[in-house]
Amino acid sequence: MKRRIPAPEAPGRPRNDASVQQLDPSFYERLVQSVVDYAIFMLDPEGRVSSWNPGAEVIKGYTAEEIIGRHFSRFYTEEDRAARLPQKALDTAMRDGRFTTEGWRVRKDGSRFWAMVVIDAVRSDQGELLGFAKVTRDLTEQHTAQLELEHSQLALFQAQKMEAVGQLTGGLAHDFNNLLTSIIGSLELVGRRLSQGRIHDAETYIEAGLGAASRAASITHRMLAFSRRQTLEPKALDANRLVGGMRELVTRTIGPSICLDVALAGGLWSCFCDPNQLENALLNLCINARDAMPEGGRLSIETRNVWLDEREGRERELRAGPYVVINVNDNGVGMSPEVATRAFEPFFTTKPPGHGTGLGLSMIYGFARQSGGQAHIRSEPGKGTTVAIYLPRHQGAPAPQDLASERPEAPKPASGESVLVVDDEPTIRMLIGDALSELGYRAIEVGDVRSGLSVLESDAQIDLLITDIGLPGGVTGKQMADLARRRRPDLKVLFITGYAENVAISNESLEPGMHILSKPFAMDRLTARIRSIIDSDRPNRPAKGGSPARTPP
Repeated sequence: MKRRIPAPEAPGRPRNDASVQQLDPSFYERLVQSVVDYAIFMLDPEGRVSSWNPGAEVIKGYTAEEIIGRHFSRFYTEEDRAARLPQKALDTAMRDGRFTTEGWRVRKDGSRFWAMVVIDAVRSDQGELLGFAKVTRDLTEQHTAQLELEHSQLALFQAQKMEAVGQLTGGLAHDFNNLLTSIIGSLELVGRRLSQGRIHDAETYIEAGLGAASRAASITHRMLAFSRRQTLEPKALDANRLVGGMRELVTRTIGPSICLDVALAGGLWSCFCDPNQLENALLNLCINARDAMPEGGRLSIETRNVWLDEREGRERELRAGPYVVINVNDNGVGMSPEVATRAFEPFFTTKPPGHGTGLGLSMIYGFARQSGGQAHIRSEPGKGTTVAIYLPRHQGAPAPQDLASERPEAPKPASGESVLVVDDEPTIRMLIGDALSELGYRAIEVGDVRSGLSVLESDAQIDLLITDIGLPGGVTGKQMADLARRRRPDLKVLFITGYAENVAISNESLEPGMHILSKPFAMDRLTARIRSIIDSDRPNRPAKGGSPARTPP
């Protein structure tokens, strides 16, 4: 707001007593001089102090005799003067009429204080710049209190984070120690039985060890899902078809004492997500619902289309727009508000020890967030729980789906096929190489990028490159594959990874001919994947020469 000085009265022009008192300069002088909590003073057009009130003396420490005629930049810190902030403040006030800010200012004794500053340009009725009106308030106490509050909040957040890390590592250590005990014990007993020639007994321990390893893999997948680092294989999906296909499985899982209702919305939009992960998420929710209804009850699965506006999106931490929603609802025991707010935390569970890891809901939350959606829980003690999974709408028709999880048959390779395996873990190289050799493939095993590129830059026949994404030496498996494709543009690549080191590396973002498989995996799954990749363009595959021997690990 620009301040203007009234023009002089024309000679002989009448005016009333009220206006005389209002425009009397001494009235304003008394008003300004009575303020002690604010520094109120004037600057000339060049920024020199031309008036000074008691509040300015209290806050800044200068008497009027010491400061009038001096430039106001002396109130600024050395670094602010070097950055020309005083002149920039005046320039802004001249251009916009007003300049406001908060920052550190300097008193006469050199001490600093946190100031709220307002500078108004003062102009005549003709628009001529007469100077500046400047108001400063000392907010040091409020600023210090705010900083202390922020530090306290940061310390609390850090303490809560460390508590969560402790809970997380404690839960992981407990579960993995149990599983490792099972695996180590099983292998130890297998060794004893083999040395005794009791091969038949060894099979029991092999199955026990494999089962424990599978459960360990499940825990790591769920942890990666919670942290949104799992490797997803998203597809355009018809959620109605997926839910309908799970009806029989869910019915068998929840048992006869629970009635299942499935309500599928007509005209449901397609969504884009990993169908296997969505199937796992829904099955986990149904198992949780079953456990919440020990005396029986009703479980319902519902699909629907929703369009979130800006307000609804903020409430659900989602962007406004169209979503497919899948609700899983039960009329079980429900949760208290305190439990519901922690339900998505990893390893948090209300079940007794040995009856759940506390990873199910955290996995569902992580899967939904990584898929661009959200998981929302609503519960009330004695009235049940509803978990809603929001998935972004996909524009386009859903892809054909085969949700059957059958164990793949071991493929039989064609003769003369070579596979290059690059992994820095010798045991993994050995296992993959042995599995490939048993099936008739020629396996070349190397442990680093340099050796891998050496093979790929030679004339050796390579039908497929299998490489870990995370490799030592500063070059990733993806970068190695990109370099190799400059010489071998038709090279097929299968990335194997313990987690998505780069979340952007996923099946939907890879170039044609590149694929990804998450560790851990069964060897028959790996060999089936190899067969499908090599066969994917067999009619157009150019002939390659060379017959490299398998190199040692």
